[in-house]
Amino acid sequence: MQLNKMRNIGIMAHIDAGKTTTTERILYYTGKIHRIGEIDDGAATMDWMTQEQERGITIQSAATTTYWKDYQINIIDTPGHVDFTAEVERSLRVLDGAVAVLCAVGGVQPQTETVWKQADEYHVPRICFVNKMDRAGADYFAAMQDVKVKFGANPVPLQIPIGSESAFEGVIDLVKMKEYRFDPKDDGETIIESEISYNRQALAQEWQEKLIDEIATGNDEIADLFLNGEDIPEEMLKAEIRRQTIAQEIIPFFCGSARKNTAIQPLIDAIIDYLPAPNEVPAAIGFHTKKEEKVEVPCDSNGPLSGLVFKIQYDREAGSLCYVRLYSGKLKPGEQIYNVGKKKRERVNRVLRMHANKTEPMDCLEAGDIAVIIGLKLAQTGDTLGSEGMPILLEDLNFPEPVISVAIEPDTISDRDKLKETLEILSKEDPTFTSRDDAETGQLIISGMGELHLDVLVTRMKDDFKVAARVGAPQVTYRESVTAECEHTEVYDKVIGGKQVTAGLTLHIAPNTGAGNTYTCNVKKNNIPGEIFDAIQSGITNSFGSGIQYGYLCTDIAVTVTDIQYDELTSTPFAFEACSVQAFDAACNKADPKLLEPVMNVTILSPKEFVGDAMSQITQRGGLIQSLDSKPSTEVVHAQAPMAKMFGFSTSLRSVTQGRASFSMEFSHFQVKEGGLGNY
Repeated sequence: MQLNKMRNIGIMAHIDAGKTTTTERILYYTGKIHRIGEIDDGAATMDWMTQEQERGITIQSAATTTYWKDYQINIIDTPGHVDFTAEVERSLRVLDGAVAVLCAVGGVQPQTETVWKQADEYHVPRICFVNKMDRAGADYFAAMQDVKVKFGANPVPLQIPIGSESAFEGVIDLVKMKEYRFDPKDDGETIIESEISYNRQALAQEWQEKLIDEIATGNDEIADLFLNGEDIPEEMLKAEIRRQTIAQEIIPFFCGSARKNTAIQPLIDAIIDYLPAPNEVPAAIGFHTKKEEKVEVPCDSNGPLSGLVFKIQYDREAGSLCYVRLYSGKLKPGEQIYNVGKKKRERVNRVLRMHANKTEPMDCLEAGDIAVIIGLKLAQTGDTLGSEGMPILLEDLNFPEPVISVAIEPDTISDRDKLKETLEILSKEDPTFTSRDDAETGQLIISGMGELHLDVLVTRMKDDFKVAARVGAPQVTYRESVTAECEHTEVYDKVIGGKQVTAGLTLHIAPNTGAGNTYTCNVKKNNIPGEIFDAIQSGITNSFGSGIQYGYLCTDIAVTVTDIQYDELTSTPFAFEACSVQAFDAACNKADPKLLEPVMNVTILSPKEFVGDAMSQITQRGGLIQSLDSKPSTEVVHAQAPMAKMFGFSTSLRSVTQGRASFSMEFSHFQVKEGGLGNY
């Protein structure tokens, strides 16, 4: 497959905007599936997990490949619920373009904002599809305005709807200036093209002029033709729209109703016409570990091997399925690859093309493509696969911190090993899910992004892995940090096995607000062996996980090694590792340590008559109202509140609003918790 004939795209949106329904229609019209599956019936192809079918939501990003007009489209359908942000994050990292699905009634919803910001972060060009045009209250132009106001984007409609709500019957294409309707008798497969009717011509003309006016600002040739009243060739217009979309100067807008099988084929055409091929986006940036410099990784099948593992999925028969985006080179089954981060060689047993949870074998995976590799035992999410000759480390994926924990214990002692094994598999699959042993209580603690996230994972343990376990009440995951700067010198001097071992180092500790933990060594190597530096780094980074006063993970601490006292006769890597642990502990205790609690961004959607009650519910829990947006049928309240006070909020909100309000919550930041663990 030629690179310019390939598209790697994601479908992203707020929960219930219709992502999976849209993806199902794309697969149906491209001939990948022969029957349309509905989410409401639990029969959607892409929602293949039992829980996704039961809950009617997407939990895991599913990958599939389909073909349209000689083009290969790799599609990733991502979740819309905030608890599964990691799935969206890792998908956007490897995509070249995205389709943002908006609800014609709700416009920009809370999770749309989250995924939009993530797409901005990874510079992903996108087009928008305004879905549910047949629903009461649907407003295409209001959804466009919403995007303009909330994101400062530049929306440009390439279609306008024919009618709306129950009168919605098709779309007007502003590039071709034709009307399109979709025959309901054969699920919209037959497209009925017609000239624009007389009573809609003025409106279509007005919007086409706005479109050309916008596009002409970036192209003098189109501007001249436009100003002289001449016809602009369709191909020229499309080429310029494509250029501006890839440069993220504009966001093309389309509309339709996935549920009613209306206007999906033009959307597939738009994916091909306006979203970039793998060689049309900027080259991936990697870090050459030998040269110690940043390098570009051009998308070239003849280049050195370079790929990113963006997702791990456990399969009972095949073991770990590693989802890989190949940026450079080729990969065939049976070949050896080099895990650049782990500095280990591994063998590729099989390469598979994925379709949700079904597969087909591939002879060769080439640059620009996405596939699944079987046989890698050490690979984890974020690992770079490459060659020893060109050890280029691609930028790792960053995931938010888990904010909620529960204690879990097996029903029987014999199940304990099986439970630990299962937790290891799940945390390898999902980087926002962690497990640890609590040193004080001896309990096994699991942590995740929210109550739904943990509920889904516990259900998977019981149903998929057949591990019988009991789960405790949710607990908040606190963090520890320092609030002052401090310098500390630690000397380690012991006799071990009749031999004296020594080590000494000086650490500078400082708050690193909002930037996470960082480690720097300002000491030149001179005559000190490299393993000593590795031992110090290992001791410090391991200490970040063991806390200062309460045993919670440390965050936002900058550690700098300013001096090392090394004696070639008595110093050993072990001594320096032990010394660095003691130095970190002593320095942090001097630097005014504090306990931090997670604060959540809370968004409440409430009918106008209940908005006062909804706001009082959040303020009673120590929340601060940030802003209030009014929409035609609902009020949107944006607030922040401490996680510890948000348990049970769902029940209270439902009871004061007669069940008509809903809310979503995502992690915002950690703040100092006054009074330590004593209050709450």
